[in-house]
Amino acid sequence: MTSNISHKNKKILFVLPSLVAGGAERIMSFVSQEIDTSKFDAELLLTGFEKDTFYDVHKVKVTYLNKSRVLHSIWPLYQFIRQSKPDIVLSSISHLNSILGLISIFFPRIKFIGREANVLSVVKAYKGHNTALYNAITKISYRFLDMIICQSKDMKNDMQKNFGIPAEKLKLINNPITNDFHLKGPSDKKHDKIQFITVASLKSQKGHERILKVLGNLDFDFTYLMIGDGPERERLKTLMEDLGIGPKITHIPHTKEVATYLAQSDLFLQGSYVEGFPNCLLESCSVGTPIVAFDAYGGLDEIIEIGVNGFIAKDETAYGDLIRKAIDETTWNPEKIRHSVHKKFSKEKILRAYEKLFLDVLA
Repeated sequence: MTSNISHKNKKILFVLPSLVAGGAERIMSFVSQEIDTSKFDAELLLTGFEKDTFYDVHKVKVTYLNKSRVLHSIWPLYQFIRQSKPDIVLSSISHLNSILGLISIFFPRIKFIGREANVLSVVKAYKGHNTALYNAITKISYRFLDMIICQSKDMKNDMQKNFGIPAEKLKLINNPITNDFHLKGPSDKKHDKIQFITVASLKSQKGHERILKVLGNLDFDFTYLMIGDGPERERLKTLMEDLGIGPKITHIPHTKEVATYLAQSDLFLQGSYVEGFPNCLLESCSVGTPIVAFDAYGGLDEIIEIGVNGFIAKDETAYGDLIRKAIDETTWNPEKIRHSVHKKFSKEKILRAYEKLFLDVLA
């Protein structure tokens, strides 16, 4: 059978609300810059402002629409797509996916792909959405997309079960490990106390509160580094003081030195109630730092291999027990921890999956 794809490079337009520090922003900016340039011409479109850009995107052409909200960018998005005539539009984050799903009606020759960022039916409980309206908009708009990328099995199942998306429109592609996360060495150990770390935005669904409550009950000395910012910041600060562990905790709202801090830490603590596919766990394992996580939706069981790179706890009591077990564990092997994720989520493997999807959608 002869394909109707020409040998000319196919144009992929990547679309995001902004490039603030976040998982979707990191992955989309990475894929847009690392995609095979012998097959694809990539361009990155942001509905927001250049001043909010956290990630280096010097390897890809970038356009900013300078709109304060995605809703204000509907007409500019339509105009940009009409003028640039991409072969594929790939967006991420649910409200932008919904808008582009509806815009796709006017561009039948362009393929529209949405990359889902969360297990929607779970995460919406933490965002105060009107559930019925939110579900209805998502169900209608997502069905106009040609394909939806799901980062985890939980996400794919959620799209089918709760939003009625046909299986043939869903493609499972996990997140890749990006370039900056190298295996830790002996020189990275620069502290005498046990060093814990969490990298996550300070939002209710990230579960910092239950981590802090467990830490408040530990009977040994430690330090804890929290990287990230968000609306829960002041409430969590008050909780630290109430638990008497404030002096043990350092908070860094934003940093580009995440890899360094991960390598210097003994254990990554994950508290989330729901994730899309947690990049921070890939990154921690990639430098050789093991994990203790609460059981949650969003791909944890695809990343964590019990006893190889971490543990998963069902409740706060078990979480405290597993922290103690993890720091007493003498067989953690940084090379094996790194290999446990690189064998499944290396950038080469994931980029090939994206490129194959693009060609399949166009064929």
